Amino acid sequence: MATQSNFQMKVTEGQLGYVLQDVPHITDYIPNLPTYPNPLRFNPAYSVVKQYFVDMDDTVPQKIVVHKDTPRGVHFRRAGPRQKVYFTPEEVNACIVTCGGLCPGLNTVIREIVHSLDYMYGATKVLGIDGGYRGFYSKNTIPLSPKIVNDIHKRGGTILGTSRGGHDTMKIVDSIQDRGFNQVYIIGGDGTQKGAAVIYEEIRKRGLKVIVAGIPKTIDNDISVIDKSFGFDTAVEEAQRAINAAHVEAESAENGIGVVKLMGRYSGFIAMYATLASRDVDCCLIPESPFYLEGQGGLLEYIAKRLKENGHMVIVVAEGAGEDLLAATNEQDASGNKLLQDIGLWLSQRIKAHFSKQNKLPITLKYIDPTYMIRAIPSNASDNVYCTLLAQSAVHGAMSGFTGFTSGLVNGRHTYIPFNRITEEQNKVVITDRMWARLLSSTNQPSFLGHKQLEEARKEQEPQSQLMDDADAKTGYKERIKK
Repeated sequence: MATQSNFQMKVTEGQLGYVLQDVPHITDYIPNLPTYPNPLRFNPAYSVVKQYFVDMDDTVPQKIVVHKDTPRGVHFRRAGPRQKVYFTPEEVNACIVTCGGLCPGLNTVIREIVHSLDYMYGATKVLGIDGGYRGFYSKNTIPLSPKIVNDIHKRGGTILGTSRGGHDTMKIVDSIQDRGFNQVYIIGGDGTQKGAAVIYEEIRKRGLKVIVAGIPKTIDNDISVIDKSFGFDTAVEEAQRAINAAHVEAESAENGIGVVKLMGRYSGFIAMYATLASRDVDCCLIPESPFYLEGQGGLLEYIAKRLKENGHMVIVVAEGAGEDLLAATNEQDASGNKLLQDIGLWLSQRIKAHFSKQNKLPITLKYIDPTYMIRAIPSNASDNVYCTLLAQSAVHGAMSGFTGFTSGLVNGRHTYIPFNRITEEQNKVVITDRMWARLLSSTNQPSFLGHKQLEEARKEQEPQSQLMDDADAKTGYKERIKK
Protein backbone atom coordinates (compact mmCIF):
# COMPACT_ATOMS: atom_id res chain seq x y z
CA MET A 1 0.00 0.00 0.00
CA ALA A 2 1.05 3.66 -0.36
CA THR A 3 3.35 4.93 2.35
CA GLN A 4 3.51 8.36 3.92
CA SER A 5 5.15 10.90 1.61
CA ASN A 6 8.63 12.16 2.52
CA PHE A 7 8.45 14.88 -0.11
CA GLN A 8 11.34 17.33 0.23
CA MET A 9 10.39 20.80 -0.94
CA LYS A 10 12.87 22.92 -2.89
CA VAL A 11 13.05 26.36 -1.32
CA THR A 12 14.76 29.45 -2.71
CA GLU A 13 14.97 32.65 -0.70
CA GLY A 14 15.38 36.15 -2.08
CA GLN A 15 15.37 39.72 -0.95
CA LEU A 16 12.63 41.35 1.10
CA GLY A 17 11.33 38.08 2.54
CA TYR A 18 10.84 36.37 -0.85
CA VAL A 19 10.39 32.59 -0.57
CA LEU A 20 9.96 30.33 -3.62
CA GLN A 21 8.46 26.94 -2.77
CA ASP A 22 9.63 25.25 -5.94
CA VAL A 23 8.74 21.96 -7.58
CA PRO A 24 11.23 19.21 -8.51
CA HIS A 25 12.87 19.02 -11.92
CA ILE A 26 13.91 15.86 -13.72
CA THR A 27 17.53 17.09 -13.74
CA ASP A 28 17.55 17.13 -9.92
CA TYR A 29 18.27 13.40 -10.03
CA ILE A 30 19.16 12.75 -13.70
CA PRO A 31 21.78 15.38 -14.60
CA ASN A 32 23.05 16.29 -18.06
CA LEU A 33 19.87 15.39 -19.92
CA PRO A 34 19.73 16.70 -23.49
CA THR A 35 17.33 19.53 -24.25
CA TYR A 36 15.50 20.45 -27.44
CA PRO A 37 13.95 23.66 -28.83
CA ASN A 38 10.31 23.97 -27.86
CA PRO A 39 8.14 23.02 -30.88
CA LEU A 40 5.79 25.90 -30.05
CA ARG A 41 8.21 28.34 -31.68
CA PHE A 42 7.32 26.68 -34.99
CA ASN A 43 3.58 26.42 -34.24
CA PRO A 44 1.48 28.75 -36.47
CA ALA A 45 -1.06 29.20 -33.66
CA TYR A 46 1.59 30.88 -31.53
CA SER A 47 3.12 33.02 -34.30
CA VAL A 48 1.12 36.07 -33.20
CA VAL A 49 2.12 35.75 -29.53
CA LYS A 50 4.59 38.47 -28.55
CA GLN A 51 6.19 36.36 -25.84
CA TYR A 52 6.06 32.64 -26.48
CA PHE A 53 7.67 31.44 -23.32
CA VAL A 54 7.46 31.97 -19.59
CA ASP A 55 10.64 33.34 -18.07
CA MET A 56 12.36 30.87 -15.74
CA ASP A 57 12.30 33.50 -12.99
CA ASP A 58 8.54 34.12 -13.21
CA THR A 59 6.77 33.28 -9.95
CA VAL A 60 3.32 33.91 -8.49
CA PRO A 61 2.75 35.13 -4.90
CA GLN A 62 0.46 33.14 -2.63
CA LYS A 63 -0.62 36.31 -0.81
CA ILE A 64 -1.28 39.40 -2.88
CA VAL A 65 -2.26 42.01 -0.29
CA VAL A 66 0.87 43.60 1.09
CA HIS A 67 1.95 46.63 3.07
CA LYS A 68 5.09 48.59 2.37
CA ASP A 69 6.89 47.00 5.32
CA THR A 70 5.71 43.37 5.01
CA PRO A 71 7.77 40.50 3.53
CA ARG A 72 6.97 39.41 -0.02
CA GLY A 73 6.16 35.91 1.25
CA VAL A 74 5.69 32.55 -0.42
CA HIS A 75 5.68 32.24 -4.21
CA PHE A 76 5.09 29.37 -6.64
CA ARG A 77 6.64 28.77 -10.04
CA ARG A 78 4.53 30.19 -12.84
CA ALA A 79 3.11 27.63 -15.26
CA GLY A 80 3.59 27.80 -19.01
CA PRO A 81 5.85 26.75 -21.88
CA ARG A 82 9.64 27.10 -21.63
CA GLN A 83 12.17 27.65 -24.42
CA LYS A 84 13.73 24.22 -23.93
CA VAL A 85 12.00 20.86 -23.54
CA TYR A 86 13.33 17.55 -22.29
CA PHE A 87 11.39 15.21 -24.57
CA THR A 88 11.22 14.82 -28.31
CA PRO A 89 7.73 14.22 -29.72
CA GLU A 90 8.69 10.65 -30.68
CA GLU A 91 10.04 9.94 -27.20
CA VAL A 92 6.86 10.87 -25.30
CA ASN A 93 4.88 7.90 -24.01
CA ALA A 94 2.17 9.39 -21.80
CA CYS A 95 -0.63 7.96 -19.69
CA ILE A 96 -3.62 9.56 -17.95
CA VAL A 97 -5.48 8.24 -14.92
CA THR A 98 -8.58 9.54 -13.10
CA CYS A 99 -9.23 8.56 -9.47
CA GLY A 100 -11.84 9.12 -6.77
CA GLY A 101 -15.40 10.38 -7.17
CA LEU A 102 -16.88 11.91 -10.30
CA CYS A 103 -16.67 15.62 -10.96
CA PRO A 104 -17.80 17.84 -13.86
CA GLY A 105 -14.86 18.52 -16.17
CA LEU A 106 -12.96 15.23 -15.93
CA ASN A 107 -13.45 14.47 -19.62
CA THR A 108 -12.48 18.01 -20.57
CA VAL A 109 -9.16 17.65 -18.75
CA ILE A 110 -8.51 14.29 -20.45
CA ARG A 111 -9.35 15.78 -23.84
CA GLU A 112 -7.11 18.79 -23.42
CA ILE A 113 -4.10 16.78 -22.22
CA VAL A 114 -4.37 14.65 -25.36
CA HIS A 115 -4.89 17.66 -27.63
CA SER A 116 -2.07 19.64 -26.04
CA LEU A 117 0.44 16.81 -26.35
CA ASP A 118 -0.50 16.28 -29.99
CA TYR A 119 -1.28 19.75 -31.36
CA MET A 120 1.34 21.69 -29.40
CA TYR A 121 4.18 19.19 -29.05
CA GLY A 122 3.56 16.57 -31.74
CA ALA A 123 3.38 13.74 -29.19
CA THR A 124 0.92 11.06 -30.28
CA LYS A 125 1.49 8.14 -27.89
CA VAL A 126 -1.08 8.59 -25.12
CA LEU A 127 -2.92 5.86 -23.23
CA GLY A 128 -5.70 6.08 -20.65
CA ILE A 129 -5.45 3.87 -17.57
CA ASP A 130 -8.80 2.14 -17.18
CA GLY A 131 -10.39 2.21 -13.70
CA GLY A 132 -8.25 4.51 -11.56
CA TYR A 133 -5.05 3.42 -9.80
CA ARG A 134 -6.20 -0.20 -9.94
CA GLY A 135 -5.93 0.01 -13.72
CA PHE A 136 -2.15 -0.01 -13.41
CA TYR A 137 -2.38 -3.48 -11.83
CA SER A 138 -4.75 -4.97 -14.37
CA LYS A 139 -2.90 -3.22 -17.19
CA ASN A 140 -6.15 -2.29 -18.91
CA THR A 141 -5.60 0.73 -21.14
CA ILE A 142 -7.59 2.84 -23.56
CA PRO A 143 -5.85 4.39 -26.60
CA LEU A 144 -6.33 8.15 -26.69
CA SER A 145 -6.03 10.36 -29.75
CA PRO A 146 -7.51 13.77 -30.69
CA LYS A 147 -10.13 11.98 -32.80
CA ILE A 148 -11.16 9.61 -29.99
CA VAL A 149 -11.45 12.37 -27.34
CA ASN A 150 -12.84 15.09 -29.59
CA ASP A 151 -16.39 15.13 -28.17
CA ILE A 152 -15.92 13.66 -24.71
CA HIS A 153 -16.14 17.06 -22.99
CA LYS A 154 -19.84 17.04 -23.81
CA ARG A 155 -20.38 14.04 -21.52
CA GLY A 156 -20.33 13.75 -17.77
CA GLY A 157 -18.16 11.33 -15.83
CA THR A 158 -14.84 10.03 -17.16
CA ILE A 159 -14.29 7.85 -20.20
CA LEU A 160 -11.39 6.21 -18.36
CA GLY A 161 -13.45 5.02 -15.44
CA THR A 162 -12.44 5.61 -11.85
CA SER A 163 -12.15 3.87 -8.49
CA ARG A 164 -11.32 4.58 -4.87
CA GLY A 165 -8.41 3.06 -3.00
CA GLY A 166 -6.36 0.27 -4.54
CA HIS A 167 -3.10 2.19 -4.31
CA ASP A 168 0.03 -0.02 -4.24
CA THR A 169 2.98 2.22 -5.04
CA MET A 170 5.41 -0.54 -6.03
CA LYS A 171 2.95 -2.23 -8.39
CA ILE A 172 2.04 1.08 -10.00
CA VAL A 173 5.65 2.12 -10.58
CA ASP A 174 6.49 -1.39 -11.82
CA SER A 175 3.69 -1.03 -14.36
CA ILE A 176 4.87 2.44 -15.37
CA GLN A 177 8.42 1.14 -15.82
CA ASP A 178 7.39 -2.03 -17.68
CA ARG A 179 5.21 -0.10 -20.14
CA GLY A 180 7.79 2.60 -20.72
CA PHE A 181 5.57 5.50 -19.67
CA ASN A 182 7.58 8.69 -19.22
CA GLN A 183 4.77 11.16 -18.52
CA VAL A 184 2.07 10.26 -15.99
CA TYR A 185 -0.89 12.64 -15.61
CA ILE A 186 -2.90 11.98 -12.44
CA ILE A 187 -6.31 13.63 -12.01
CA GLY A 188 -7.81 13.38 -8.54
CA GLY A 189 -8.43 14.87 -5.13
CA ASP A 190 -6.50 15.02 -1.89
CA GLY A 191 -5.97 11.27 -1.49
CA THR A 192 -5.07 10.87 -5.16
CA GLN A 193 -2.47 13.64 -4.97
CA LYS A 194 -0.95 12.03 -1.86
CA GLY A 195 -0.67 8.85 -3.90
CA ALA A 196 0.91 10.80 -6.75
CA ALA A 197 3.52 12.15 -4.33
CA VAL A 198 4.68 8.70 -3.23
CA ILE A 199 4.62 7.47 -6.85
CA TYR A 200 6.92 10.37 -7.75
CA GLU A 201 9.26 9.55 -4.87
CA GLU A 202 9.55 5.91 -5.90
CA ILE A 203 10.20 6.95 -9.51
CA ARG A 204 12.90 9.32 -8.32
CA LYS A 205 14.38 6.61 -6.10
CA ARG A 206 14.67 4.31 -9.13
CA GLY A 207 16.19 7.11 -11.22
CA LEU A 208 13.56 6.87 -13.96
CA LYS A 209 13.08 9.60 -16.54
CA VAL A 210 9.37 9.80 -15.77
CA ILE A 211 7.34 12.95 -15.11
CA VAL A 212 4.51 12.82 -12.55
CA ALA A 213 2.05 15.71 -12.98
CA GLY A 214 -1.12 16.14 -10.93
CA ILE A 215 -4.32 17.98 -11.71
CA PRO A 216 -6.39 18.66 -8.57
CA LYS A 217 -9.99 17.45 -8.67
CA THR A 218 -12.58 17.95 -5.96
CA ILE A 219 -16.11 19.12 -6.46
CA ASP A 220 -16.18 20.34 -2.83
CA ASN A 221 -13.44 22.93 -3.48
CA ASP A 222 -11.60 21.68 -0.39
CA ILE A 223 -8.04 21.61 -1.81
CA SER A 224 -5.85 24.22 -0.16
CA VAL A 225 -3.63 26.85 -1.84
CA ILE A 226 -5.47 26.95 -5.19
CA ASP A 227 -8.17 29.53 -5.91
CA LYS A 228 -10.76 26.88 -6.71
CA SER A 229 -11.02 23.38 -8.13
CA PHE A 230 -12.52 22.55 -11.50
CA GLY A 231 -16.14 21.45 -11.45
CA PHE A 232 -16.98 23.74 -8.55
CA ASP A 233 -18.62 26.45 -10.68
CA THR A 234 -20.68 23.80 -12.47
CA ALA A 235 -21.76 22.27 -9.15
CA VAL A 236 -22.90 25.64 -7.79
CA GLU A 237 -24.77 26.40 -11.00
CA GLU A 238 -26.51 23.01 -11.07
CA ALA A 239 -27.36 23.29 -7.36
CA GLN A 240 -29.51 26.28 -8.31
CA ARG A 241 -31.95 23.93 -10.04
CA ALA A 242 -32.52 21.97 -6.84
CA ILE A 243 -32.86 25.13 -4.77
CA ASN A 244 -35.30 26.64 -7.27
CA ALA A 245 -37.40 23.47 -7.18
CA ALA A 246 -37.39 23.48 -3.38
CA HIS A 247 -38.45 27.13 -3.38
CA VAL A 248 -41.33 26.51 -5.80
CA GLU A 249 -42.54 23.56 -3.73
CA ALA A 250 -42.27 25.49 -0.46
CA GLU A 251 -43.92 28.62 -1.81
CA SER A 252 -46.82 26.63 -3.25
CA ALA A 253 -47.85 25.00 0.03
CA GLU A 254 -49.11 26.31 3.34
CA ASN A 255 -46.14 26.52 5.70
CA GLY A 256 -44.05 24.85 3.03
CA ILE A 257 -40.46 23.88 3.80
CA GLY A 258 -37.94 22.85 1.14
CA VAL A 259 -34.81 21.05 2.35
CA VAL A 260 -31.92 20.64 -0.12
CA LYS A 261 -28.83 18.58 0.69
CA LEU A 262 -25.72 19.54 -1.25
CA MET A 263 -22.23 18.05 -1.35
CA GLY A 264 -19.66 19.11 1.22
CA ARG A 265 -18.26 16.36 3.41
CA TYR A 266 -15.92 18.62 5.37
CA SER A 267 -16.16 21.92 3.50
CA GLY A 268 -19.37 23.84 2.91
CA PHE A 269 -18.33 25.88 -0.13
CA ILE A 270 -20.96 24.52 -2.54
CA ALA A 271 -23.76 25.14 -0.02
CA MET A 272 -22.44 28.62 0.81
CA TYR A 273 -21.97 29.79 -2.79
CA ALA A 274 -25.20 28.19 -4.00
CA THR A 275 -27.04 29.98 -1.20
CA LEU A 276 -25.45 33.32 -2.04
CA ALA A 277 -26.22 32.84 -5.74
CA SER A 278 -29.81 31.74 -5.16
CA ARG A 279 -31.18 34.44 -2.83
CA ASP A 280 -34.16 32.12 -2.18
CA VAL A 281 -32.54 30.35 0.80
CA ASP A 282 -33.57 31.18 4.35
CA CYS A 283 -31.01 29.03 6.14
CA CYS A 284 -27.67 27.46 5.14
CA LEU A 285 -26.04 24.80 7.32
CA ILE A 286 -22.40 23.75 6.74
CA PRO A 287 -19.90 21.46 8.53
CA GLU A 288 -17.76 24.35 9.73
CA SER A 289 -20.59 26.04 11.64
CA PRO A 290 -22.27 23.95 14.38
CA PHE A 291 -25.99 24.30 14.98
CA TYR A 292 -28.54 22.93 17.43
CA LEU A 293 -32.21 22.11 17.06
CA GLU A 294 -34.02 22.47 20.36
CA GLY A 295 -34.48 25.40 22.68
CA GLN A 296 -34.15 29.14 22.47
CA GLY A 297 -32.14 30.29 19.46
CA GLY A 298 -32.18 26.80 17.92
CA LEU A 299 -33.00 25.86 14.35
CA LEU A 300 -36.55 24.71 15.10
CA GLU A 301 -37.40 28.01 16.75
CA TYR A 302 -35.96 29.87 13.75
CA ILE A 303 -38.04 27.75 11.34
CA ALA A 304 -41.23 28.58 13.23
CA LYS A 305 -40.31 32.27 13.15
CA ARG A 306 -39.67 32.29 9.40
CA LEU A 307 -42.88 30.39 8.65
CA LYS A 308 -44.93 32.89 10.60
CA GLU A 309 -43.23 35.76 8.77
CA ASN A 310 -43.16 34.41 5.21
CA GLY A 311 -45.39 31.34 5.17
CA HIS A 312 -42.59 29.21 3.65
CA MET A 313 -38.81 28.67 3.82
CA VAL A 314 -35.90 26.90 2.10
CA ILE A 315 -33.06 25.20 3.99
CA VAL A 316 -29.76 24.21 2.33
CA VAL A 317 -27.63 21.73 4.25
CA ALA A 318 -24.18 20.41 3.32
CA GLU A 319 -23.76 16.64 3.67
CA GLY A 320 -21.23 16.94 6.51
CA ALA A 321 -23.19 19.47 8.56
CA GLY A 322 -24.52 18.58 11.99
CA GLU A 323 -22.37 15.48 12.28
CA ASP A 324 -22.16 15.97 16.04
CA LEU A 325 -25.96 15.57 16.22
CA LEU A 326 -26.02 12.19 14.49
CA ALA A 327 -25.06 8.80 15.90
CA ALA A 328 -21.33 8.24 15.45
CA THR A 329 -20.11 5.62 12.96
CA ASN A 330 -16.62 4.27 12.32
CA GLU A 331 -17.35 2.95 8.84
CA GLN A 332 -15.16 4.18 5.96
CA ASP A 333 -15.25 4.02 2.18
CA ALA A 334 -12.43 2.62 0.02
CA SER A 335 -10.60 5.96 0.11
CA GLY A 336 -10.59 6.05 3.90
CA ASN A 337 -13.29 8.73 4.12
CA LYS A 338 -15.71 8.40 7.00
CA LEU A 339 -19.15 7.28 5.86
CA LEU A 340 -21.66 9.96 6.81
CA GLN A 341 -25.31 9.47 7.65
CA ASP A 342 -27.87 11.37 5.61
CA ILE A 343 -28.13 14.68 7.47
CA GLY A 344 -30.81 15.91 5.04
CA LEU A 345 -33.13 13.01 5.67
CA TRP A 346 -32.47 13.10 9.44
CA LEU A 347 -33.11 16.83 9.59
CA SER A 348 -36.31 16.52 7.57
CA GLN A 349 -37.63 13.82 9.91
CA ARG A 350 -36.78 15.86 13.02
CA ILE A 351 -38.53 18.94 11.62
CA LYS A 352 -41.64 16.92 10.74
CA ALA A 353 -41.71 15.26 14.15
CA HIS A 354 -41.35 18.59 15.94
CA PHE A 355 -44.14 20.38 14.10
CA SER A 356 -46.50 17.39 14.13
CA LYS A 357 -46.66 17.91 17.89
CA GLN A 358 -47.75 21.51 17.34
CA ASN A 359 -51.23 21.44 15.84
CA LYS A 360 -51.14 25.21 15.52
CA LEU A 361 -48.52 25.04 12.75
CA PRO A 362 -49.00 22.19 10.27
CA ILE A 363 -46.20 22.03 7.68
CA THR A 364 -45.55 20.55 4.25
CA LEU A 365 -41.92 19.48 3.80
CA LYS A 366 -40.15 18.41 0.59
CA TYR A 367 -36.64 16.94 0.70
CA ILE A 368 -34.38 17.11 -2.38
CA ASP A 369 -30.98 15.40 -2.71
CA PRO A 370 -29.41 16.19 -6.13
CA THR A 371 -25.91 14.91 -5.21
CA TYR A 372 -25.31 12.43 -8.01
CA MET A 373 -27.12 14.52 -10.59
CA ILE A 374 -24.66 17.35 -9.92
CA ARG A 375 -21.55 15.15 -9.96
CA ALA A 376 -22.42 13.42 -13.22
CA ILE A 377 -23.15 16.37 -15.52
CA PRO A 378 -20.73 17.89 -18.07
CA SER A 379 -18.85 21.01 -17.01
CA ASN A 380 -20.23 24.45 -17.85
CA ALA A 381 -18.49 27.08 -20.00
CA SER A 382 -16.47 28.54 -17.13
CA ASP A 383 -15.17 25.17 -15.98
CA ASN A 384 -14.46 24.07 -19.54
CA VAL A 385 -12.09 27.01 -19.99
CA TYR A 386 -10.52 26.35 -16.59
CA CYS A 387 -10.02 22.64 -17.34
CA THR A 388 -8.40 23.51 -20.66
CA LEU A 389 -5.86 25.82 -19.04
CA LEU A 390 -5.10 23.38 -16.20
CA ALA A 391 -4.43 20.61 -18.70
CA GLN A 392 -2.29 22.79 -20.95
CA SER A 393 -0.27 24.00 -17.96
CA ALA A 394 0.36 20.41 -16.84
CA VAL A 395 1.58 19.42 -20.32
CA HIS A 396 3.84 22.49 -20.58
CA GLY A 397 5.33 21.64 -17.20
CA ALA A 398 5.90 17.98 -18.08
CA MET A 399 7.56 18.78 -21.41
CA SER A 400 9.78 21.34 -19.63
CA GLY A 401 11.03 18.68 -17.23
CA PHE A 402 9.15 19.72 -14.09
CA THR A 403 7.81 16.82 -12.04
CA GLY A 404 6.24 16.09 -8.67
CA PHE A 405 3.85 19.01 -9.08
CA THR A 406 0.18 19.88 -9.19
CA SER A 407 -1.10 22.35 -11.76
CA GLY A 408 -3.26 24.94 -10.01
CA LEU A 409 -4.61 28.47 -10.14
CA VAL A 410 -3.20 30.85 -7.50
CA ASN A 411 -4.43 34.44 -7.45
CA GLY A 412 -5.64 34.14 -11.04
CA ARG A 413 -2.33 32.80 -12.38
CA HIS A 414 -1.55 29.22 -13.31
CA THR A 415 1.25 27.74 -11.25
CA TYR A 416 3.15 24.56 -10.38
CA ILE A 417 2.63 23.67 -6.73
CA PRO A 418 4.59 21.04 -4.75
CA PHE A 419 2.45 18.01 -3.88
CA ASN A 420 2.86 18.46 -0.12
CA ARG A 421 1.43 21.99 -0.19
CA ILE A 422 -1.71 20.66 -1.87
CA THR A 423 -2.18 17.79 0.57
CA GLU A 424 -1.05 19.28 3.90
CA GLU A 425 -4.49 20.57 4.89
CA GLN A 426 -8.04 20.92 3.61
CA ASN A 427 -9.59 24.16 2.47
CA LYS A 428 -12.57 25.03 4.66
CA VAL A 429 -15.06 27.85 5.07
CA VAL A 430 -13.79 30.20 7.76
CA ILE A 431 -16.88 31.20 9.70
CA THR A 432 -15.11 34.20 11.20
CA ASP A 433 -14.34 35.53 7.73
CA ARG A 434 -16.24 38.07 5.63
CA MET A 435 -17.76 35.60 3.16
CA TRP A 436 -19.67 33.71 5.84
CA ALA A 437 -20.79 37.05 7.28
CA ARG A 438 -22.08 37.98 3.82
CA LEU A 439 -24.10 34.77 3.74
CA LEU A 440 -25.61 35.38 7.18
CA SER A 441 -26.60 38.88 6.16
CA SER A 442 -28.07 37.55 2.90
CA THR A 443 -30.24 34.85 4.49
CA ASN A 444 -30.79 36.84 7.70
CA GLN A 445 -30.32 33.61 9.63
CA PRO A 446 -28.77 33.41 13.11
CA SER A 447 -25.29 31.94 13.42
CA PHE A 448 -26.58 29.40 16.00
CA LEU A 449 -23.35 30.00 17.90
CA GLY A 450 -23.21 31.44 21.39
CA HIS A 451 -20.65 34.04 22.43
CA LYS A 452 -18.36 31.38 23.90
CA GLN A 453 -18.55 29.26 20.75
CA LEU A 454 -17.77 32.27 18.59
CA GLU A 455 -14.66 33.00 20.62
CA GLU A 456 -13.55 29.39 20.25
CA ALA A 457 -14.20 29.53 16.49
CA ARG A 458 -12.10 32.67 16.20
CA LYS A 459 -9.21 30.91 17.87
CA GLU A 460 -9.55 27.65 15.93
CA GLN A 461 -10.32 29.19 12.54
CA GLU A 462 -8.09 32.22 12.56
CA PRO A 463 -8.31 33.25 8.91
CA GLN A 464 -5.00 33.30 7.09
CA SER A 465 -4.30 36.96 6.50
CA GLN A 466 -3.46 38.00 2.98
CA LEU A 467 -0.48 39.65 4.64
CA MET A 468 2.52 37.91 6.06
CA ASP A 469 1.90 38.05 9.80
CA ASP A 470 5.28 39.38 10.84
CA ALA A 471 8.90 39.75 9.86
CA ASP A 472 9.61 36.23 11.10
CA ALA A 473 7.10 34.63 8.73
CA LYS A 474 9.91 33.24 6.64
CA THR A 475 11.19 31.34 9.66
CA GLY A 476 7.74 29.88 10.19
CA TYR A 477 7.71 28.52 6.65
CA LYS A 478 11.13 26.97 7.20
CA GLU A 479 9.86 25.18 10.30
CA ARG A 480 6.78 23.88 8.45
CA ILE A 481 8.97 22.64 5.58
CA LYS A 482 11.16 20.72 8.06
CA LYS A 483 8.10 18.94 9.46
